[in-house]
Amino acid sequence: MTIGTRARRPRVHATGAASTAVRPLLDAPRRPARVLAAFPAGTYLQVRTDREPSVIAVLGIGATRLPNAVLLAGEPPRLTVGDDASVGDGAVLLGRLSLRASRWWDPAPPLGEADPARLRDTAAGLTPGEPAPAGEDAVELLASGCVSGRLTDVLTAAERLVGLGPGLTPSGDDVLAGLLVALRLLGAATGAARAVWLADRLAATVTYDARTRTTPLSATLLHCAARGQACPEVIAVLRALVGRHPLEPAVRRLHALGHTSGSDLAQGITIGVHAVLALASRPPVAAGPGGAG
Repeated sequence: MTIGTRARRPRVHATGAASTAVRPLLDAPRRPARVLAAFPAGTYLQVRTDREPSVIAVLGIGATRLPNAVLLAGEPPRLTVGDDASVGDGAVLLGRLSLRASRWWDPAPPLGEADPARLRDTAAGLTPGEPAPAGEDAVELLASGCVSGRLTDVLTAAERLVGLGPGLTPSGDDVLAGLLVALRLLGAATGAARAVWLADRLAATVTYDARTRTTPLSATLLHCAARGQACPEVIAVLRALVGRHPLEPAVRRLHALGHTSGSDLAQGITIGVHAVLALASRPPVAAGPGGAG
């Protein structure tokens, strides 16, 4: 009897830079994963876990640095949707690739102290994206509720926006993500405790059942946004708004993201800026039955 002796191809070991958002998954015991989506610029892995993020992006040079990403110095391996992988014990095993993080970055860097008056001045140069027609009423309700502090309106609008729109990251989710990050980081920078309070309440609603209402990738990004974690293009706009660098180039780079993601994120940031300015002078009093104010 002849027994096959075909050797297995050896693993390729590599290191990369990873977001601290995915560190709990990388440090946990190894769990199975599958390829959720694969593109020349990167691969999205869905990990079998109850914790968030449940999707890890393995990205090559030139890809948008998502807050749930591990970055390779070269091109990611070519895989197909449904391929098996695993994450944990310090590594991502993806095809023949064994990828470990040798460097880390913070996807929610503090903005430092910021003057609300300076924020008001720079916000005049912020150009929001156009809301998706299907969600225009909900976006308007979200904006008015945030500025007025009507928690009921904010949460009602958010419920309507989660999962609204096509694609891996629906437009409604991107608007909410931009808003969540702006409320949390700009609120902290300007001392607007009530804006951070609003971010907490909004985050609880948006993430409660995101896994059942939107795509796995978008649900993960909403959980990241709830903690103030975002891609560098979003963080750059927020840093520009508090006077760290020019605003116009940062806004231009943000709008260039995806088909509509950049403009939708900008829409959420714009809502967040106006909310922070409106809420900055209000004390962080707990909401009563009718809302936040």
